[in-house]
Amino acid sequence: MATKDYKENDFKPADLNHPENIKIGIVVSEWHSSITENLLNGSKEVLSKFNISEDNITIIKVPGSFELTMGARILLSSMKLDAVICLGCVIKGETNHDDYINQAVATGITNLGLSSGKPVIFGLLTVLNQQQAEDRAGGKYGNKGSECALTALQMIGIRQQFSESKSKIGFS
Repeated sequence: MATKDYKENDFKPADLNHPENIKIGIVVSEWHSSITENLLNGSKEVLSKFNISEDNITIIKVPGSFELTMGARILLSSMKLDAVICLGCVIKGETNHDDYINQAVATGITNLGLSSGKPVIFGLLTVLNQQQAEDRAGGKYGNKGSECALTALQMIGIRQQFSESKSKIGFS
């Protein structure tokens, strides 16, 4: 879904417990850096709106989008994080390289999220040209980085909700 269609009011800072304790990792591809920096800025703006401290956000840069999954794995294995946001951009070229990269990253991020039990958010633009990338990185279709940060926070909120309800059931 495009960010412009997303109602940010549906999820509010009050929906998170202890945002001051939430720790987020962001992995950003250096390839197409003019696009990925805009995605990163969008993510940071949303996290700030939800009172996530800059000190609780760890950002690493990886060479390209293919490396997003490994960057996320490195963060998850070396830090106690509540979620990881992966931001990159693959623009269709003359070959089918984009299909292979996009599929590998999508599968890798899904598997990493499932195996770690932590939200790992897919913020990979898979576009046909530079203009489409610009439109989705702060242009006419909003900012996918903002959407990814909001998704991460919503998933953390869901996790918090079920963690709390689990502890309230039974004999303890």
